[in-house]
Parts: sequence; C-alpha cells; structure tokens
Amino acid sequence: MKHLKKLTLLHSNDMHGDFMAKEVDDRLIGGVSMLSGYVGKVRREERNVVYSISGDMFRGSLIDSEYKGLSTVEIMNILAPDVVTLGNHEVDYGIAHLLFIERCAKFPIINANIYLKNNGTRLFKSHEILEIDGMKVLFIGLLTEQVLSQTKQDKLIGSFLDVYEAAAEVGKICNSYQSVDIDFTVLLTHIGFEADKELAANLDPRWGVDIIIGGHSHTMLSEPAVVAGIPIVQAANGTSQIGRFDITVDTDGNCIDSYTWQLVPINEDNCERDLQLERVIEKYKNQTDVKYSRGVTRFKEEYFHRKRNEETQIGRIFSDIFKDALGLDIMLLGSGSIRNEQLGPIVQLQDLAEIFPYKNEIERIYLTGEQLRSVLGEVEIDKAVFKALENGEKVLSPGMKYKHYSPNAHVVIVKGDFDKFASLVAEPRSEKTCAVCFDGEEDKLSVPAYPYGHADSPEEQARELFDVLRHVDDEKMELAFVRFPSLDGVGMAVYNRLLRAAGFEVIEL
Repeated sequence: MKHLKKLTLLHSNDMHGDFMAKEVDDRLIGGVSMLSGYVGKVRREERNVVYSISGDMFRGSLIDSEYKGLSTVEIMNILAPDVVTLGNHEVDYGIAHLLFIERCAKFPIINANIYLKNNGTRLFKSHEILEIDGMKVLFIGLLTEQVLSQTKQDKLIGSFLDVYEAAAEVGKICNSYQSVDIDFTVLLTHIGFEADKELAANLDPRWGVDIIIGGHSHTMLSEPAVVAGIPIVQAANGTSQIGRFDITVDTDGNCIDSYTWQLVPINEDNCERDLQLERVIEKYKNQTDVKYSRGVTRFKEEYFHRKRNEETQIGRIFSDIFKDALGLDIMLLGSGSIRNEQLGPIVQLQDLAEIFPYKNEIERIYLTGEQLRSVLGEVEIDKAVFKALENGEKVLSPGMKYKHYSPNAHVVIVKGDFDKFASLVAEPRSEKTCAVCFDGEEDKLSVPAYPYGHADSPEEQARELFDVLRHVDDEKMELAFVRFPSLDGVGMAVYNRLLRAAGFEVIEL
C-alpha cells in the first residue's frame, strides 16, 4: 500500500513591484493585499501549504524603484513566502545592495549558480529543504548567464553559462542527498519557459526532480507543459493571478502520485484583503505621491500596451519620441522595456517613472540598404535621402530635414579627385577655411585639414564624421570643404548626413 500525503504548492513570478490592486470593469483585481489574503486563506484551509516566488519581485513600480527594493522586502516579509529564488531584476540595484536586502528578508532566498569569479564562492544558499508533515521537500534556485547578462551586473559576478551546466549542478545537489530521504524536489527557475523545457530534457530521471516552477518569460498557461515527465509552470506576471498545485505525493517512491494545477485569479470575489499590508503600501504610496504626482502632459485619449510580442500604441508613441529627440531614422524599442499597460489621457511624472523604470541605454548603429533588405526583403529608399524636400513636403523623419547635424561653419561637399580638391581649397580665402579629408591626405593640403576616416572605409567615416564636424566648430572655422564619400554600403548613410550638414551644397569638379 502506498504512503500518500497531500501537498499544496502556491507560486508567483515576475511580480515587479505590482503592489496595488487595479479597477477593471468596476472590480478590483490583483495587488499584494488580496494576493496575501488568498495565500492566508489557503494556508488556513489546507494542511501542507508552500508558497514560492520564482524571481523578479523587484523593479517595475515607483514604490520599489524609489526605495531600491527595501520597500519590497518589507512588503514581502508580510506576504511571507516560504522560499524565493532570484530573478535578473533582483541584481538591478547591485550585488552589494542585494546582499543587504537578503539580510532584511525573513524568508530564504536561494540561488545555485551566482558566484564570485575569482574564487567560485556562491553568494546565496543553493537550495532549501522544507520539512512538512514528515516530508522533506527540496527547492533548488537557478538563474543562467543568458538571463543575468541582460542586467548591469558586477564584473566580479558570474553564473553558469547555459542550461546544460545548470542541469549538471542540479544533479550535484540532488546526488549529495542520496543518503537523505528527499520526498519531493522542486526547481525554482528564472530562465524563461523555453529554457525550462530544455532544462527538463537534460535532467537525469535518477535525480528525482518532480516539478519546475519558472519565471522570466511572463508565460500565461492554461495547463502545465510536461517534458520528460516533469510538469513545468509559470503564473504569467504581476499579482493578478497565482499558480496552484494540489499534489498527492508518494512518499515511498518519492514522486508524484497525482496532481492538479490551476491559475487562480486574484480579485475581490474570491480573495480577502490583508489590512496590515495595505497600511504599509499606503505609507509608501503617500510618500511617492508627494514627489511624483504632478502633471506632465495630456493626450487626447488613453493608450495601451497590452502585449509584449506585438506592436502597441504606447510602443509607437515612445518610439516616435525617441526617434525625433535623438534624430534617428528608425527606432526599435524593446517591448519589455514598457512596464505599464496603459497611459493617459492625463500623464503624471509617476506614470513616466513607472512605464520606464529601468535605466536602459539606446544604441545608435548605422545600417545599409543592403543590410535592411537582407532582413526585410524589398526596401524602398525615399528620394529625400539624397534630395532636398519640396516646399511644403512633410518630413517623415528627423534625418530628412533640410539642414541637420550641421556645424556653424559653411560646409561644402566636393566631388572630384584629390588633386582637384587640393587646388580648390588652396585658393585664397579667409584664414578660417579648412578641409575635411580622408586619412593620409591632411599633410598634402595647404589649409588646416581634419581626416574623417580612410577613403575605402565608410564604417570608419560614419564613426568619425560628427566628431570631426564638432572639431571644426571648436576651431571656429567659417568654411569647410568636405571630400565626397563612396556611396557603397554605409557610405550612403555618411553622404546623407553630409548633405544635411552642407544644406545640400555640392560642388562637382
């Protein structure tokens, strides 16, 4: 006869400081007050209950960002998870700060594979064994390099490179308890749903892993994915729902006898409120409101960002803002950078702080028409790339303006061989005349000359051009003759920018 025991596993992931309930269709949903109420209700009604969080408790809300996670720890201490693993955003405030936060936490934080590179020392407990009704339940926390590298981590910190190395570490931990009767084993991961499936496929069945509870990819599931006999789940993101396993454990075989899983909605219909949590949250909200509750602008209507994997209204708005402000032709904005689902019509400072809580950087690159065609197929180059706009013609991007990226000096592009160019610039003019030439030509010219790259390297020209134009201004030059670049590849982009700097003034010799 089997020895069976019941185990209820509740789980959240990617909460991102989602502390406040939201009103949807005149009903309150989500928020940690009702989430805590549901967890407390299950703990009272069921015998063997464990509540876990699979990473990214931090970042995403103003309350969290303003206090660098200390507010979140206080709130999580009241929510009282039994075990938590790290996500990539737990390291956003720095490893030293995270270690301080760990000391403030009244719950165990586990991670098997973040370590100091110089000596291999782990920074956190790799696992936690919870003893429940005579059962020993092993939890192991995992975060791989691919995820960790997305954050500005300390250079002294490393992790395993991939799921294969992570799987090997799971094996080491499980094998170290061969002499201990571990009844049930759970992997708490923050590596994404697809990586979880890959991880499950690389686990040795002898290690006895029963369940993977994951995070990072914000995956909404209707049922667990089962790989190599291991159920894999996530609870989407935020606090609007919680995952729930009801498991019958075979303590003789140290395995699952049967289970059900569901995604339980957190709303006022089925969840009581935690008034203690509400008082703590209100304290922080009142403080942030004083600093951030002031109007910035107003839209004609409300805009939305409901999905991460498709173009959205808010995504288009901010892409256009960045494109225009930075003078770009194309702006690609990672959808995951936008952390709120709605904005407007009245926009306050706190709305902007919450919708972009991360200190992301924008990378400027140059692409050729050929490169775009290789990805997008047919690419049509607008006539305004090489010609001035007609009167009244609408500017489609900042890079199409008549004059753009232009120094104070009068810039003239000169098309012709070097000897003709040298003769032109040598003609008597103001002492404040200079030449912008190719590398190696500067010593052959009779006026001050500033090279902007090799003649056969458009990529080099693209990197150097604007530094050289700024230098022309620093030297207070009044007239600058510029060598005509190649129109191949990136050279087309260089020429486009030169045309705007010169106001389309080109001399052909």
